[in-house]
Amino acid sequence: MAITTSLAAGSDLRLPVLDLSRLDRGDAEAEAFRSELRQATHEFGFFYLTGHGVPQPLIDRVIGAARAFFALPEADKLAIENLQSAQFRGYTRVGGELTQGKVDWREQIDIGAEREPVDRGDGVADYWRLEGPNQWPAALPELREVMSEWREALSEVALTLMRAWAVSLGSPADVFDEAFAEKPFPLIKIVRYPGKSDPEPKQGVGAHKDSGVLTLLFVEDGKGGLQVEKDGEWIDAPPLPGTFVVNIGELLEVATDGYLKATVHRVISPRIGDDRISIPFFYSPALDAKVPALTLPPELARDAAGVTLDPQNPIYNTYGENALKSRLRAHPDVAAIHHPDLGKS
Repeated sequence: MAITTSLAAGSDLRLPVLDLSRLDRGDAEAEAFRSELRQATHEFGFFYLTGHGVPQPLIDRVIGAARAFFALPEADKLAIENLQSAQFRGYTRVGGELTQGKVDWREQIDIGAEREPVDRGDGVADYWRLEGPNQWPAALPELREVMSEWREALSEVALTLMRAWAVSLGSPADVFDEAFAEKPFPLIKIVRYPGKSDPEPKQGVGAHKDSGVLTLLFVEDGKGGLQVEKDGEWIDAPPLPGTFVVNIGELLEVATDGYLKATVHRVISPRIGDDRISIPFFYSPALDAKVPALTLPPELARDAAGVTLDPQNPIYNTYGENALKSRLRAHPDVAAIHHPDLGKS
């Protein structure tokens, strides 16, 4: 069965559309889904996901809570500014994050796993500095509850995808489970891109790859801006109603020796007078976990190109090292306050 596709505006390239509910429609449909999942992420690294089972009322509550937060007075948002957090959590004002050294035109909240900080000391890896509490807005207490439900729902979808990938790549379904069994480290961003054009739209997020395992992205209907690189072209990836945009991160590239590739993508800011709510969920293992290297069947292994070698962006097989690298680069102001001994990554 051929993969359904969505035509990218201005390009004859297409992002695949996959239906997760096919896993529950018998062996033949499940096998067809896994084959298409492997194909889509080998060729594109990105796809749209339908049939995910995340209820629409929860989606509506999440978008509503995001809108309510960004509508708060500036003082209420800055009360949880990320400059106060050694774990890079909380609110980042417009222009407060960098990609490739350039300013991203967005405001956002970063929400991670809610845990106690880890004491620093000899033999304690630097990446444990990312473990710790979130900052929650006192003016919007319902945000904590709805985002906890969101984390649970999307973690279930993500684990289902991981198991489908494993089987599609010739491994046991549970081959990735151990890395996520204890203290997984998911990260949620609630992002608002305000309109910016003088006269052309600006960098909402610069071209980059995600540092974890996989990303589930939900965007408000009718709000474009996401672009995916494919063979030197930028494919527009506007939201499709009720779907997530899914992409793999650098650790799945490591796990498959480059058979699956973390794909470069970017976001173009809306024009003045418009804005865009975007909520990426980054599914990642424990900070000290190493995602296992898979032994691919010969017919797949011959198409594994190896892990991308980029001196400016080394890829580590321990998730915490990859995550800390990204945080230090994206938020040098937070790093200077809380981690001056680490310098620039």
